[in-house]
Amino acid sequence: YRAGGDISLSEVLPQLENLGLRVLTEHVYEIPGDAPLSIQDFEVQPVGKLAFSVEQVGALFEDAFEQIWRGNAENDGFNRLVLGAKLGWRQVAMLRGYSKYLLQTGVTFSQSYMEEILNRYPAITGLLVELFLARLDPRREVLSAQELKVTGATLAVELQTLMPAPIQAAQPSLIDELGNALSRPRAEQIKAVEGAIGTLLENVASLDEDRILRSFVGLIRATLRTSFFQRWHGEYRPYISYKFDSHQVRELPKPVPYREIWVCAPRVEGIHLRFGAVARGGLRWSDRREDFRTEVLGLVKAQMVKNTVIVPVGSKGGFFVKKSPTDGDRDAVLAEGITCYKLFVNGLLDITDNLVDGKVVHPQDVVRHDPDDPYLVVAADKGTAKFSDIANAISIEHNYWLGDAFASGGSHGYDHKGMGITARGAWESVKRHFRSLNRDCQSQDFTCVGIGDMSGDVFGNGMLLSGHIRLLAAFDHQHVFLDPNPDPARTLVERERMFKLPRSSWDDYDKSLISAGGGVYPRSAKSIPISPQVREALGLKSDVEHLAPTDLLSAILKAPVDLLWNGGIGTYVKCSTETHADVRDRTNNALRVNGADLRCRIVGEGGNLGMTQKGRIEAAQKGVLLNTDFIDNSAGVDTSDHEVNIKILLNDAVKRGELTDEARNTQLAAMTDEVGELVLWDNYRQNQAITLMEHQSVGRIGSMAHFICTLEAEGTLDRQVENLPSDAELTERKTRGLGLTRPELAVLLAYDKLRLFQQLVDSDVPEDPYLSKELMRYFPEPLHEKYAEHMQRHRLKREIIATAVTNSTINRMGATFMMRMQEDTGKGPAAIAKAYTAAREILDARQLWALIEAMDSKVAEDTQVDAVKQIWSLLRHMTRWLLNRPGGSLNIADNVARYQEGVSALRSVLPEVLTPTGKGDFSSSQEKWEGLGLPAELGLRLARVPNLRAALDMVEVVQQSGQPMEQVARVFFELGEALDLEWLRGQIEALPVEGHWHAQARGSLLDELNQQHRALALQVLTLASDRTALSPVQAWLQRDDATLQHTRSMLAEILTQNADYPIASVAVRRLAQLAQVPVN
Repeated sequence: YRAGGDISLSEVLPQLENLGLRVLTEHVYEIPGDAPLSIQDFEVQPVGKLAFSVEQVGALFEDAFEQIWRGNAENDGFNRLVLGAKLGWRQVAMLRGYSKYLLQTGVTFSQSYMEEILNRYPAITGLLVELFLARLDPRREVLSAQELKVTGATLAVELQTLMPAPIQAAQPSLIDELGNALSRPRAEQIKAVEGAIGTLLENVASLDEDRILRSFVGLIRATLRTSFFQRWHGEYRPYISYKFDSHQVRELPKPVPYREIWVCAPRVEGIHLRFGAVARGGLRWSDRREDFRTEVLGLVKAQMVKNTVIVPVGSKGGFFVKKSPTDGDRDAVLAEGITCYKLFVNGLLDITDNLVDGKVVHPQDVVRHDPDDPYLVVAADKGTAKFSDIANAISIEHNYWLGDAFASGGSHGYDHKGMGITARGAWESVKRHFRSLNRDCQSQDFTCVGIGDMSGDVFGNGMLLSGHIRLLAAFDHQHVFLDPNPDPARTLVERERMFKLPRSSWDDYDKSLISAGGGVYPRSAKSIPISPQVREALGLKSDVEHLAPTDLLSAILKAPVDLLWNGGIGTYVKCSTETHADVRDRTNNALRVNGADLRCRIVGEGGNLGMTQKGRIEAAQKGVLLNTDFIDNSAGVDTSDHEVNIKILLNDAVKRGELTDEARNTQLAAMTDEVGELVLWDNYRQNQAITLMEHQSVGRIGSMAHFICTLEAEGTLDRQVENLPSDAELTERKTRGLGLTRPELAVLLAYDKLRLFQQLVDSDVPEDPYLSKELMRYFPEPLHEKYAEHMQRHRLKREIIATAVTNSTINRMGATFMMRMQEDTGKGPAAIAKAYTAAREILDARQLWALIEAMDSKVAEDTQVDAVKQIWSLLRHMTRWLLNRPGGSLNIADNVARYQEGVSALRSVLPEVLTPTGKGDFSSSQEKWEGLGLPAELGLRLARVPNLRAALDMVEVVQQSGQPMEQVARVFFELGEALDLEWLRGQIEALPVEGHWHAQARGSLLDELNQQHRALALQVLTLASDRTALSPVQAWLQRDDATLQHTRSMLAEILTQNADYPIASVAVRRLAQLAQVPVN
């Protein structure tokens, strides 16, 4: 019955049919009164034979029908399981949730087929539910023996009804064993149920049916937690959350996450993918109902490598609103989206651990099959830009330990659009690319086309970052903007005006400011006129007078301009070998272009997924300067990372009563500029790292090929997923004198950071006291002194230090440095990181780098890169030296104390201690650097760098001989020249390297040569000489010593030819013999 009128037959029929009934007749009775009632009497019959009596399933049916009618349960064929398998509506919803997840993973079976199979095999379906209960029902551990006995008996009766008679006859004890298993420990229950399912699956004839049923079994096994059994205020939640160990789920598309949470409800479905225990990323309001997990996976793949610059690894979430208002009312759509967002976020937090007073507290009514997992942080994304406060309110409602640090960017967080941080970060890439062309986009006009409009965060902020932008054309989802000959100053003012509007589109642009031939046109137009001015600006053929909007947008993408700035949503550039179907962005199929067709000089990727990776590589091979989206637009997530970690830091002070909430919020706001600067430096340095690797790529392509193979062998990298070249292609590039492109190098950089970060977190590196400086350096300067003690208690202290060391090492030394050092020295990543850090501090490299970076746009970029390569080479040598020092400590502070002062002393006596020839080379080097535009002081410092190669050896000799550095250095340089050791060193460094074994052999020869040089210098200094007119080296050389004379003769002979590996090895061994000869 129903108050207020009867139920429409068209509404109720599908519900009853999906419950497994056929409606024969209907009788409606009206009961008059103040509140009239309608009674509807349906005569029904089951579609098939019922296994259970009406008495047995009647209450389940009534409950299910009511919940379906009220919208709490979905109306589909799974509901036939209520009568067919005697399941409650929530148990049906649980199975439906698994099927919905399978559909998102790309399984080839439809939902209707899965419904059919589960209904066809009700005994197996019942056991699926029992497996779910055995694994995840918290009551199984608190029920009394009698209650468990009753439960087991009930299960046995149901299975006797559902299980086919032939199976029961063949396995007469199967059902009783299952019923008895319920009174045993959980692990034995699970084993018994899985065994029974396996027995029944043997009788499933069809391979497809078997695959479907096993998929459900696999998902239940992979479920680590669920909210299914939780009640809030006595009621079940209107959704079910499932936490999966993704690596246990069969046939997932790559890359496979570490964990994922699936939230399923009649109103919303959502997924959250994580690639590590400490992970961060945004939640997106998706419009892709059938494959939003695919969309999120593509985004998290970029997020994973983007997050290498920050503490957490990548994560991403997305949700789909299933019942969006059909009338399209904007406010109603937004309201439903917010409601679904709340359901989704609650679903995530419901099964997440909490921290209370530093101790992990597990969620109520949740069985856990995974370790403690209290770190869940989200951020804004497409469609959820204003939702952070909503998420933080839910976090506070859950008493979640992160409070309003759960979702970055809320009322008391950093406003990314207000800071313009994502665009500013991408602009660091743009400035770097222009510098490589020896142009300064901040002081010289340049042409630009773009994707987006001034209301957008990334596009809008980006188009305000230089007063020299000549924006010729742009488009968004509504309009096309054309301005073939813009005035940079006047158009900048107009863009600023538009950016400040609450809402705007290109149609709001002041048309009087548009140059002749330009205009703003709707994308819905049938055709758009092309003026001669636009034709010239876009490089179109002379006979083009009109274009369809999609053709015009393609032409804009292919325009011959300096910069293509992407601040939009969608994928606009692919590779020639890719189809539009490969791209999976149907919206832009008609206008998408190939990377080979781009005519711009530079691409700035402020938006995500604007190009496919293959498209980027193809464009780069044609000469376009670009990185990847995860490099260019990482500043947003970097800012969020700083916000969350600062909040964790300051919240510690709040909890201790040292700081009020209001004061905390004031402090956060006051540091906005400092946080922005820290973030932009990360963008700068990642670009710098890729540039260094690019300059070394041709000469070191063998090392990079070996690195790729190593990552593949470790299972860290899938070459095909990341679109990296095959071994054959790498060989071909080497033959052609080509290296890897910037997009490819960006991937290697990111993967090496992912790899090293985890290795350092698993080591003792974060505990090294010296690296507390890295922890402090991560935070804005105003926090350094006042909150130093709080930093030591920071929940993510180890991860922050590991991230800082990872970035500082790989940004400066490149993606193959750690692997090569490991192979060459046999030492682990922790030891290498410590040795590198010590070498950097000993050399005071940061000061030298700062001087070089201060020359941006003042000298050619090649000059800066060459200067950085000088430091790179010396640091590589010094790191290797520290790792190979016999019995040497790897304590950073000890090594800095042991060598820093001596190296500084050597610098102070250069070039005075060099030989006459060395002084001439030094003077030439200094003149070269100054001639390239560097200041005299920097030129002097760089000229010293090659002469510091033996600095650590000299410090050792100073300590062993007791002689001053000036004397020791003179002996080193004079001895090196007298025995042609520098020539020999150069010959060894020039030896061809065909693989990593050659590289190791060459490195070992250099190490041994340095060792003999040191031993011989010590020998010279300990030689007593009365011939004061002679230098110590000359006195040593003039000795009547057969070994010495033979060695000099052999070296002189080698000098007349090019050394190979055998010759170099013989020469070095001969020096070793000479060093062992006693000297009187």
